[in-house]
Amino acid sequence: MSDEVRRPQSAPVAVVAARAEGAEGVDLAEEGGGAPLRAVAPLPLRVRNLGQSDYQKTWRAMIDFTAARTDETADELWCCEHPPVLTLGQAGRAEHLLADLGLPLVKTDRGGQITYHGPGQVVVYVLLDLGRRKLKVRELVTAIEQAVIDLLAAHAVRAERHAGAPGVYVGPAKVAALGLRVRRSYSYHGVSLNVDMDLSPFAAINPCGYPGLPVTQTRDLGISLTPSQAATALAEHLAVQLERRQR
Repeated sequence: MSDEVRRPQSAPVAVVAARAEGAEGVDLAEEGGGAPLRAVAPLPLRVRNLGQSDYQKTWRAMIDFTAARTDETADELWCCEHPPVLTLGQAGRAEHLLADLGLPLVKTDRGGQITYHGPGQVVVYVLLDLGRRKLKVRELVTAIEQAVIDLLAAHAVRAERHAGAPGVYVGPAKVAALGLRVRRSYSYHGVSLNVDMDLSPFAAINPCGYPGLPVTQTRDLGISLTPSQAATALAEHLAVQLERRQR
């Protein structure tokens, strides 16, 4: 794609300011199997900017949103930052926590192992009807990774995938991590992109279950985007990827 980010025409993006109230193979937790693919015209993709949002409230809001979905519910991307928190995936192992940092540890229902969230890291939660979009889980993972790769490429940074280790890397260092859950063909959870944050808590864990895995962030890669700017750009790149996969 070109360096210019375009918004898809047949699935417009509506940007909504909101606050969450009560709101790796593939890092995936799946429940109930996949629903049959439905030939339904896609609804607009809405982007909600939650600002700094408590992890557990946001997680609960995703569960409630997913449980209440109907065939007419629009797909949404939720962009936010979290106060410092460690999260452990559904099949995650506690031994990947190497030191007690005095941070909350939340056992969540996404796929994957342990990771750290904190201010200056952008999280985009991907709440999609995969059946309506005729989108397989592996295709969704590819779309999310490509959105990050394209965002970095727009700033002259070459990023890549590593086989068997979902996420996005610059050289050996991980810059973005993925973890998803799918219920009845509805996805939630998503991707975290390190932008301008304190990376030191990652030293107290095996990031995503990989001992000694280095991590990096866009600021250290020479990209001057603020977290808010990075969130907007990542959501737009992801919207483009989702639109391309519907054609």
